[in-house]
Amino acid sequence: MQDPYLYITLAAASLAGLSILTAAGLRGWNGWLELKRAELIRYGQSEDSGPPTAAARIEVADLKERIRKLEAIAAGVDL
Repeated sequence: MQDPYLYITLAAASLAGLSILTAAGLRGWNGWLELKRAELIRYGQSEDSGPPTAAARIEVADLKERIRKLEAIAAGVDL
């Protein structure tokens, strides 16, 4: 029969390892969020808030058309 302390030790070591990995992952996630916030602040201030250009409107229309086609494919409708 196995020693019960072996199972307790393995469980404690596994929990400690999982805690370390979770803490490292959360620290990385927070760093990534800070980076994205800094990018939004930096690029948000440099761009003017004027009307969208013709190229931007065409790109948005193209993306909407692609989404419509993908939704039709997902619904099983032939175009």
